[in-house]
Amino acid sequence: MKGYILAFSLISAFPVILYYFTPFNTIFLPWLPISLIGTALAFYLGLKNNASYDRLWEARKIWGGIINSSRALGTMIKGYVRKDFITNDEVKEVQKKLIKRHLAWIHALRFQLRTTRAWEHQTPRLNNGDASIPAVDERTHLLEDVLKKYLSTEELESVKHKPNIATHILDAQVNEFTVLRKDNLLDDYRHIALVDMIKELIDHQGKSERIKNFPFPRQYASLNIYFVWLFVILLPFGLVQEFAKIGPDYVWLTIPFSIVVAWVFQTMELIGDYSENPFEGLNNDVPITAITRTIEIDLLQMLDEKSIPPPLEPLNNVLM
Repeated sequence: MKGYILAFSLISAFPVILYYFTPFNTIFLPWLPISLIGTALAFYLGLKNNASYDRLWEARKIWGGIINSSRALGTMIKGYVRKDFITNDEVKEVQKKLIKRHLAWIHALRFQLRTTRAWEHQTPRLNNGDASIPAVDERTHLLEDVLKKYLSTEELESVKHKPNIATHILDAQVNEFTVLRKDNLLDDYRHIALVDMIKELIDHQGKSERIKNFPFPRQYASLNIYFVWLFVILLPFGLVQEFAKIGPDYVWLTIPFSIVVAWVFQTMELIGDYSENPFEGLNNDVPITAITRTIEIDLLQMLDEKSIPPPLEPLNNVLM
């Protein structure tokens, strides 16, 4: 933001110096048209920020749904697999396989959502030796290394080269349910209920991909920047005349007032700009890495696993 403040200072100082030290003190702009531009720009910024916030909040609601669906699937797997034809240990192995495959799906989805798109900010938040900047886990680790913990070698080999790994993991999950039904480890009702839960997860994935793969319309995202800078440049040329009505020396107040007004409009623009893409891994994005860890802890505890990772902690009040 320091660069913007410096630019605002130079822009606002130019008309003041021109007015105070040169004879060109009658070429400035009337305040009314500039105020009309500012009013129109404020409405335009409000529209953009509301739309950007809607994308961010929808993304958070989707991942809230993923948390609920994941917990529901875990309890259904533990409660629906029958014990009539196999031992209790074999039942636990089947449950563990299904739940760990679901964890593989969540990890695959978060890695896919962190992939950088051309319209996103091209400054990935990598550590680069600065411990104060949260690292984006999906850019410092490999998905394959994560999936090794939850998928068999054969299954990992079958999905790791797919363009959409998460989808194929869900497909494998449905196929597994079909096998369990064929082996009479699930009845028809429970089989249908589990498949319906997979449909719900596919819906969550599709909604996430829609936000990720469809950018905020460029006519709103790009033109907004030009409008803000047009207003910032015109602003001091109108304020000079207004302060000159009070007295010649008061024209110097144009500089601080122009900086403050320009800072407000530019900050509003940046808030919308950095809320457009809620999965790119910036400080205010949806913390899908932390949400995944929460789901991972809940489901591993359902399996009575001994080795359970701790919750992710914020770094400098930022949770990724």
